[in-house]
Amino acid sequence: NIGIATATKEGLVVPVIKHADKKTIFELAEEIAVLTEKAREQKLTLDDIRDGTFTISSTGAGGGWFATPIINHPEVAILGVHAIQKRPVVTDDDEIVVRRMMGMSVTFDHRVIDGEPSGRFMQAISRVLEQPEMLLLEVR
Repeated sequence: NIGIATATKEGLVVPVIKHADKKTIFELAEEIAVLTEKAREQKLTLDDIRDGTFTISSTGAGGGWFATPIINHPEVAILGVHAIQKRPVVTDDDEIVVRRMMGMSVTFDHRVIDGEPSGRFMQAISRVLEQPEMLLLEVR
């Protein structure tokens, strides 16, 4: 169950997509649109905001490059995605090039998960973001 941190005029709320692991990228996009609209219209129900296990939050819209998101109990972890900005990068050939880069951060509850699988998770997210066509593949 994935929470999607949503900014509203009244503050941040986190509607939850239930059973996100069983949905396609298109189903997730549709549900995110519905839930964020309900949040902005103050029409979320208690069921819309409970039972989250993981949240995705973004500081990118405000230009934030890095942040440390805080876990809301009883969730296990939160992923922060930040602004995409042009940055200098050193290539394998020791050349300096300009690339669009996005900072990401993850905060997780060490009582539930260790750092090593969290690191593998971040590497997997990076691979998918570098090859977004992977999102279109249905893996069941």
